[in-house]
Amino acid sequence: MVETPWWRRERFAARAPYLGARGAALRTVRRYFEAEGFAEVDTPALQISPGLELHLRAFATTLDEPGVGARPFFLHTSPEFTMKKLLAAGVPKLFQLAHAFRNGERGATHHPEFTLLEWYRAGATYLDLMTDCERLLTAVLEAVGQPQFSWQGRTADPRQPWRRETVAGLFADRCGIDILATAPEPERPSLELLAAAAQPLGIAPHPGDDWDDLFFRIFLERIEPTLGIGVPAILADYPIAMAALARAKPDDPRVAERFEVYVGGLELANGFSELTDPVEQRRRFERDGARKRTRYGETYPIDDDFLAALGAMPSSAGIALGFDRLVMLATGATRIDDVLWAPVA
Repeated sequence: MVETPWWRRERFAARAPYLGARGAALRTVRRYFEAEGFAEVDTPALQISPGLELHLRAFATTLDEPGVGARPFFLHTSPEFTMKKLLAAGVPKLFQLAHAFRNGERGATHHPEFTLLEWYRAGATYLDLMTDCERLLTAVLEAVGQPQFSWQGRTADPRQPWRRETVAGLFADRCGIDILATAPEPERPSLELLAAAAQPLGIAPHPGDDWDDLFFRIFLERIEPTLGIGVPAILADYPIAMAALARAKPDDPRVAERFEVYVGGLELANGFSELTDPVEQRRRFERDGARKRTRYGETYPIDDDFLAALGAMPSSAGIALGFDRLVMLATGATRIDDVLWAPVA
């Protein structure tokens, strides 16, 4: 059976209320950041390095310039690197509603081209971003005219006090696991120690798994579905091995000043206090690149210009929020395609 094209009027009309809400959310986001004194920026999607997170796959292309020749480029998976260069250039507060591109991702909450809302504050920490999230989500929900966020029958009211949890605290409470004890060398967590701790849960590693894989299997089965039910949740202080670009917490270097926002069991945002040490950042990039090459047979280049800018960047905090997911939560939409003006064919 051939599916009716998305542009047929009868099919498109079913999405019209969602798209109206998307417009209201866009206007609210811009008003919020304008009131906070942010500059709205617009950075190029074509980049030397698309982002170096282990599991992200990028779209590759070629830039052919007269007098220069052909060079490999990528569509960015996030505008993060360029926005941090703007911090180094002296822009103290900036935000962007950017199209981002990730290959190999498509489903109810993933799309190969989607909209990321990213913002950065010089002189701030991840605690400031948590406050931003609380205020921004409340404003968006009120603009859309709904009483609460909704996802797969689970609801959350952002006007009520948010829950703030730590990764270590939730693993202990929900799973009986001391997750930091499974990483006696914080940068090299032990799969064997985590597997032993997870055995009473009946969760075991699969062949070829590493510590991260088992961490996420436990997390997705026992923790994530419970987050952000009733009120949004902030999950903070990830093990330092899971911090590609976040700085270590000064009073506990085993963890990073990184947090995620969950609403109705759905991950919405990832933010952190920024690492500004270019030597340490290169080391992490090289570490993660080696892991990516081993696991997927490929890696992406390091943007040396980004590392040079990092050394000039002020102490800052930044966050990426899935704007399409925010609209889904505010409208009760069940698929990301419902809140897009047009899907990737």
